[in-house]
Amino acid sequence: MSEARARTLISVDDLASRLGAGSKVVLLHVRDESTGKAIEGGVIPGALDVYLASEFSGAPTKAGGKRPLPDIAAFEANARSWGVKADSLVVVYDDTSGAQASRAWWTFRWAGFENVRILDGGIIAWKAAGHSLAEQPASAPGDGTISLTAGNMPTIEADDAQKLAREGVLLDARGKAAYVGGPAEPGKPAAGHIPGAILAPSAGNIGPDARFKPHDELCIALAEIGADGSRQVGVYCGSGNAAAHKIAALHAAGIEAALYVGSWSAWSADPERPVATGDEPG
Repeated sequence: MSEARARTLISVDDLASRLGAGSKVVLLHVRDESTGKAIEGGVIPGALDVYLASEFSGAPTKAGGKRPLPDIAAFEANARSWGVKADSLVVVYDDTSGAQASRAWWTFRWAGFENVRILDGGIIAWKAAGHSLAEQPASAPGDGTISLTAGNMPTIEADDAQKLAREGVLLDARGKAAYVGGPAEPGKPAAGHIPGAILAPSAGNIGPDARFKPHDELCIALAEIGADGSRQVGVYCGSGNAAAHKIAALHAAGIEAALYVGSWSAWSADPERPVATGDEPG
């Protein structure tokens, strides 16, 4: 495994070995919204149940989008409640595509905590490997001591995204239907993409086993969309989750990229912003 990939991902086998040996791991099962319901199908033993909307994000705003950055003091308090310390290994996973876990990974790194890894393949890979599940998540220990600071991952705003689409590489990590867009329904935001943005669905980062594609295959796929490390790269999606997954793939390949945090939820809320439709960047 390359050094960049090892700083981004952890394999199911590695996690299982660490847990079996009694190593201290802060394991977080990431969900987008709090439904008030137990996690269907169970969790990896020892995992805490955490939420993007309330614990990794600020309050939604028109300018900031659906998933703006969290207040750093509030995020630090959450991390401490989960037991995160300076020497902790934090492993994040979800039970869907990995986008939610990737946004959690990105947020930790934005807050200056680097020893965080995405479980490659998430709970899908964990179950496929025959490992057991717990019916209920663990209780937060509340004994963390971590100190966090904001601004440790590159971000861009709307004007920066528009400039990158012309002078660098701006990737749209949503699916093709959202990218192509079309006439907006009455009362709803415009549908389409930022002019000049390249379609790069986050689903293209992973293989049929839900794991990130092998290093060489991933690098080839990224180079085909212009993300070969020779130009500045920015990424957006609907609200920043799928974009964080694409950034994780880029990071694993050794390529730095900036997140447009507000993403399409912020761009489309401004009627002055141009919108392109169709298959081509425009």
